[in-house]
Amino acid sequence: MHETADTSALKFPCLFPLKVMGLNTDALYPAVYAILKKHVSDLDDAAFTSRLSSSEKYLSITVTFTARSRDQLNAIYQELNDHELVLMTL
Repeated sequence: MHETADTSALKFPCLFPLKVMGLNTDALYPAVYAILKKHVSDLDDAAFTSRLSSSEKYLSITVTFTARSRDQLNAIYQELNDHELVLMTL
């Protein structure tokens, strides 16, 4: 079933926490930042937090921003999941 505005649990605009996970490389954070900046014009640097896994092999980046629409979120998730450095998004 395709989700419509009436069946969505989200009411836009809303604060939306997005988690991105990948290998702990110097390139992951800048890649995630660049993708989010393309889709969220009022993105604040303070919206980003990151955490290393206990082995320091993986990096988790959480970004909390104001989501404007389902289409915006779909575009962000698609571009992040298509990126070679991103292993998973939540």
